[in-house]
Order: sequence, then C-alpha cells, then structure tokens
Amino acid sequence: MAKSRKLERTLAELAQIRDSPMSEASIASLRRVLKSKCSVAVAQAAKIVGEAVVAQLVPDLVLAWDQMMISPTEVDPGCFAKKEIAQTLYRLEYGEESLFLQGIQHVQMEAVWGGKEDTAAVLRGVCALGLVRMNYPLVMNELAELLADPKPEARVAAARAIAYTENPEGTSLLRLRVRIGDEPQVLSECLVALLKLAPSQSLSLIKRFLYARKEPLGLAENVEIAEIAALALGELRSLEAFDILRTWWEQVEAKELRQTGLLAIAMLRHDDALEFVLSLVPSGTISDALNAIAALRIYRQDGRLWQRVREVVEERGEATLLKAIE
Repeated sequence: MAKSRKLERTLAELAQIRDSPMSEASIASLRRVLKSKCSVAVAQAAKIVGEAVVAQLVPDLVLAWDQMMISPTEVDPGCFAKKEIAQTLYRLEYGEESLFLQGIQHVQMEAVWGGKEDTAAVLRGVCALGLVRMNYPLVMNELAELLADPKPEARVAAARAIAYTENPEGTSLLRLRVRIGDEPQVLSECLVALLKLAPSQSLSLIKRFLYARKEPLGLAENVEIAEIAALALGELRSLEAFDILRTWWEQVEAKELRQTGLLAIAMLRHDDALEFVLSLVPSGTISDALNAIAALRIYRQDGRLWQRVREVVEERGEATLLKAIE
C-alpha cells in the first residue's frame, strides 16, 4: 500500500509539472523521478521531457535507461520506461548510437498465461528510427535484422524506418519481405515504403498483388491482399496510380474490393481521380454510388466538394443515397 500511495503522489506531481515543465522546480522534480526505480513514473517523466523538449535532461534520461536495463524484466516490465526514454531521446535528436543499438537488439521475454512473450518489439522499432535519424553507417544491417523479427510490430517498424532512410538500397529488403509473405499490416507497410522509395520500379510488384487470386483454384480475388495493394497505391497520389486503380476496379467483382478500390482512388487527391469517383454518384449502380459517397466522405470538411456530392445525390433523388449524405 505504501508503494502504491507513493506512486500516486509521484504521478500527481508529474501531472502538475505538465503545466510548467521548464521551471527550475519542475526540472528538479523530473530529474529526481528519472533517478527512481519505479518504471511507471520514469516513463511519465520521460514523456514530459520529450513533449516539453527539456534538452538539459538528456544525460538524466541516459542514466535512467541504464537503470532500466539492470534486470530489465523486473525493473521495467513491459518496457514502458525504456520505450518512452528512447522515444524522447529520438525526439531530442540524441546522437550516441550505442543506446539505440542496445535498444534495437533488446529482447525482453516475460511470463504470460501459457508461456512467455517478448515485450520489447515497440522499443526495437523506436530505436531503429533513432539510428536512421543519426545516419548510423550500418543501419541497413540492423533494419534487415528487424525486418525478419519474430514480432510483426517490429517488422512494421522496420519497414517504416527503411522508408525513412530515403535510401533506394532498402528496396531490395522490402521486396524480399513482400515476396516471402507476411501478415497484412507488415505487407501494407512494406508496399507503402516501396512506393515511397522507388515508386516507378515498384508498380509492377504492386499490380501483382492487386490481381492476386486465391489458391489453389485461383478463381476468386484474394480480397485481403488486393485491398492492401490498393490502399498502398492510394498513398502514391499520382496519375499513373489512378490509371492502374481504375482499370483494376472496373474488373473486380468482390464487393469489398469495389468499396476499397474507390476509397483508394479518392485517397489519390488527384482531380481526375476525384471526378471519376464523383461521376459514379449520379450514374453508377446504387452499390457503387454508395461506395463513392463513402469514399468521398474523407473530404467532408471540403465544403465545395461535399456540396457537389450533395447536389448530384439530390438530383438523382434516390432515397438510399439521400440518407447516406445526412
């Protein structure tokens, strides 16, 4: 109970510090909390330091990191403190590679119901970004390892970090990961990263996913894979991507893909793409018109465009469509 009350008081103190984090008293309190062995409090203190950009506490953050790395499973279960410290040091552009290297390689197995689980995957991803930001010369080696990490959230972080490098050499790693296969969220990040690093060279690979068929008969679209590819193309915002998506959309039959396809086209934010989606509201089937309205809803704050949607819906006069724009 004593520890619980002490933690409550510390967290209440930190909540007050948020109002004036740069005062001498606040900095002294943050420094004191960062020296404590309570990982929950250390995590909150590190977060405040990052939000307020209290650069003078960088040495204290590094010392807190070292403290959390002593018997890390017992001292910092869940890696919450280490994650916040790494995140803050990344935000403050900390330039010592050793800490981030330690973090990207850190595995923390903790007891869970039925076995053990690694709780450091998010931490590894944060440290990957730290290494990229400081232009660590061997960062691609570390990102290659992370892209093969057992935890999907770490592989997602690796794909994002590779895109952040803006180094075309990363495309080979991403293409290999994609061709091997992975969970949907990992494939999605890899495809988005490929389109950021090498858009023209990656389009043929993305098209293969768009037209993927289910095995073994291959008679129906692989909906999940095609949706991933379509939404990745939607991030590209190019006329070439619009041509690919429109041609594909006109051929697909699965209801989910026709809906996702229109959303991806709307995401392109290209005039021709928006006109195509809008044209389906007055002239498409009721299903396609509803999907078009849903896709254009991402522009609802654009008064001029949404007014055009309202006008064509009202002109068509279908009750189902009128209800969709309420």
